[in-house]
Amino acid sequence: MSGESLRRTIGRIGPVDEEARARALAWQDDLTKVPGSLGELEALGVRLCAVAGQCPPPVPAPGFIGVFEGDHGVQAQRVSPWPQEITYTMGVNLAGGGASVSVLARHAGADYKLYNVGGLRELPAGERIVNCRIAAGTADLTQGPAMTREQATRALEIGIGAAEEAVADGARALAPGELGIGNTTPAAALIAAYTGSDAETVTGRGAGADDGMLARKTRAVAQGLQVNDVAHQDGLGILAGVGGFEHAAMAGFILGGAAARVPVVLDGVIAVSAALAAVALAPDAAGYLFAGHLGAEPGLAVAIEGLGLSPIIQLGMRLGEGSGAALALPLLAASAKIMREMSHFSDGQVSSEREE
Repeated sequence: MSGESLRRTIGRIGPVDEEARARALAWQDDLTKVPGSLGELEALGVRLCAVAGQCPPPVPAPGFIGVFEGDHGVQAQRVSPWPQEITYTMGVNLAGGGASVSVLARHAGADYKLYNVGGLRELPAGERIVNCRIAAGTADLTQGPAMTREQATRALEIGIGAAEEAVADGARALAPGELGIGNTTPAAALIAAYTGSDAETVTGRGAGADDGMLARKTRAVAQGLQVNDVAHQDGLGILAGVGGFEHAAMAGFILGGAAARVPVVLDGVIAVSAALAAVALAPDAAGYLFAGHLGAEPGLAVAIEGLGLSPIIQLGMRLGEGSGAALALPLLAASAKIMREMSHFSDGQVSSEREE
């Protein structure tokens, strides 16, 4: 891949429609309810209008969850308590319908596929599996770049292609998910690099690191930031230096959604780190993002704040895969239906006059 798809996609991403946002605010005030009484559902509906450029907004359904898989050389530093073989077995489980995100996707009426972008092993052929491996895992980010710029670009374009295909098939909201043992370490490094935070602030326990492992993980993040000189890299250089194949593909998936003007619902710390990469490449992409949830990883809150978002739900989730985004999809659809289906004071059926 030459990078032409990435350049073309970035060129198609423009700002959200501020005129539609203004119309949406007036529309909300005319609905038969006390202004503000539906809380964040109202804000979500207004943002959907700005994304789509119309008021009321189209319902963002059905959704599509693109799950991207990769393994990580930084696991040589023992940053996760789980063996990398689990990336493969969880991929098989997810594609077979038995993972958390599989269940929640069905609940949300969303389709999903698993893209093996950088797993150590090829996945078996299947209806929901796309084998598109660039390499058998990344290099160890503590020793140098995790990926070359060319590899990161290829992964970005895999994500773009996945988004374009999903939208062409009828998806009206996208949610990036992931699988990869050790992938909260590069996520923490990406968040630190893109937000200017330190390793201690953004590094969490991931899938159950004890105190000793958390200390090793934090050192690995700090070393990766230093070795890859992230302060002097551009957005793509940061992604290649300390990211993973799934992070890059998720960033491309986000860019593809923004270029198609569909809402992109983020999951946890991996997804928001990818979103920071996408926004570094195309700043206007930020307007198309919705934070699905706020979980326990410390880097998640830092990234959500950096992206200027508010989480839709907060249930203490920390599973990943895209599960929090899948759970948020029906709430986002509800915010659009409120705007499309509620009656208006101006219709004259309900009075908006208060008693003095």
